[in-house]
Amino acid sequence: MNLRELLPRSLWLAPLGLSLVFVLGVLAWVRANEADEQEQQRQTMISDALSTEAQLRDRIDDEQAHLRQLAAALAGQKPSTAALAAHPEVNAGLRRLWQSVTWLDARNRVLAEVPEDAEAAHSDDGLSLHLTARVAPDGVLVVRYAPALMLKRGVPWWLARKYDVQLVDSADQVIASTTDSPMRAAQGARPSYRVALTGPLRASPLAQSTLTDAALELTLREPAVNGVRPLAWVLVAGFLPLIAVASWLIRRQMRQVQRAEVAGRTEAAWRRAMEDSALVALRARDFDGRLLYVNRTFCDMVGLPAERLVGLLPPMPYWPPDALAEVAERNRRNLAGQAPREGYEAHWRHSSGRLVDVMVFESPLVDAGGRQIGWMGSIIDITERRRLEERERRQVETLAHNARLTMLGEVASTLAHELNQPLTAIASYNAGIANSLAKLGVQDELVGGALKRLGQQAEHAGRIVARIREFLTRREPRHEPCDLNEVISAAVELLRRELQRREIALDLALSPQAPPVLADAVLIEQVVINLVRNAADALLARPAGRHIAVSSRMAGDFVRIDVQDNGPGLAGRRVEQLCAPFYSTKADGMGMGLAICRSIVEAHQGVLDASEAAAGGALFSFSLPLSREINPEPAHG
Repeated sequence: MNLRELLPRSLWLAPLGLSLVFVLGVLAWVRANEADEQEQQRQTMISDALSTEAQLRDRIDDEQAHLRQLAAALAGQKPSTAALAAHPEVNAGLRRLWQSVTWLDARNRVLAEVPEDAEAAHSDDGLSLHLTARVAPDGVLVVRYAPALMLKRGVPWWLARKYDVQLVDSADQVIASTTDSPMRAAQGARPSYRVALTGPLRASPLAQSTLTDAALELTLREPAVNGVRPLAWVLVAGFLPLIAVASWLIRRQMRQVQRAEVAGRTEAAWRRAMEDSALVALRARDFDGRLLYVNRTFCDMVGLPAERLVGLLPPMPYWPPDALAEVAERNRRNLAGQAPREGYEAHWRHSSGRLVDVMVFESPLVDAGGRQIGWMGSIIDITERRRLEERERRQVETLAHNARLTMLGEVASTLAHELNQPLTAIASYNAGIANSLAKLGVQDELVGGALKRLGQQAEHAGRIVARIREFLTRREPRHEPCDLNEVISAAVELLRRELQRREIALDLALSPQAPPVLADAVLIEQVVINLVRNAADALLARPAGRHIAVSSRMAGDFVRIDVQDNGPGLAGRRVEQLCAPFYSTKADGMGMGLAICRSIVEAHQGVLDASEAAAGGALFSFSLPLSREINPEPAHG
């Protein structure tokens, strides 16, 4: 048997060998770890000792600063016990650390003392330390404090629980301790560290009596146990036989796994070939929506590889971003088992950005034990079928719209023809009344002016009817030089009384630089009237402050006319939707006003546009070319 054949058969020995190496490594690590812990314990004790010494020194310096403030406040005052006892700094110091405060003169005679008979009150407190400060002009303040109390209040509680903290002198005598009964003899076997206190500690009010050899000592209360614990040896001794038995079991299991792997690879290859050749996309999900499996058809449908899809949780990358909430809610219902048995339609997004229409069928996903572990989905791409259905529907709608437009054009043409006779009769009667009044010698200016305006309006209405009839019968508009500012002013003047009745303010901002253009003045006037009237209708929902602004300005080779209101705006609608035939936002609207306006503007080689105004409301605008030669095209209305 060569080495190539022997190596796979002896792989089961690898765990046993690795376990022996592991056990030796653990023992070495335990030894090294104990040494590291002892060194770390020592470093921590040194750091804690230095930190505690600094805190105590800061506490003494802080008390010395408070005493200097008290001495400065008492400077120049007459010494008395009452004045000393009433001072807030004295009361605060007695609550903190001070045992007594004594005021001495230059000869060290007691002038005042708080509390009175302080020596008797603290006769059992043990050793006391002192702080002094000069009081101008020749006095001295002496504060007596107990070092044991300073340790108890100056050492943090967590550090006092961890260490025995003591002040000792050079003779190893305990000056103060955080414990009630310090025992120096019992502390020899425990780790400790001593650090000298920087600066002298005064043992008496006299400056020459100091403790220059005092030190701070920290002794660990519960030192770590040295050496390897017997329990570790017991665990290691029990681990080795167990790993030997486990290695033998692994050897037997490896043989079974090898046989199962051969059979499994063969079956998986057959299944993968069958699933990838299917035209239906397949996906498997657990109860949380996580993708467990996808076939090749599914990957092609969403444009993502299986490596990026398997393991993903909702939201999925193929969900449309503009409908995430709706798709997430439907996904939640499907995972709860509420998916329709007959399937449901959905919109997905390919990685390239195009939308994909799919039909999804969900069924339970069952494991080898017969338990449901999720859901299996079968997905069919119905994008092409939906495209054909949508094309057929648009063709039917287009035919219906064309029929309605043809009928509307015939009706409008007939109506315009019929209106010519009444308008002609009105003009004739108006002229007859004016002639009769002239023959009778009636010189009433009010009546004459009314009759004159009546005749002008009748003639204007006749021209409008005639031009609209010509436009509806697909004749060319009459392109004549006209001043757009005059056309806009005339159109606004016709609507001024109606706007005043509706309490709508109208602003005109017409550019004087706008040159004449070649256009049909009557049709352009009707466009302006329609846009202003639509703006006025939109302002009915506004209780007050209604405003319409009409302006003209130069825009390159075009003259642009803007009609802006401060109404509710377009609500997200685009100009293509607003100008669609038979579409109206009014309850009683026919949906033809903007469609005709757009046809008129395009017949003049212009553009009609609509957008949301910057200050709120809607902005409708149309542009007409300047002096360019116009080749009229048939209207689209």
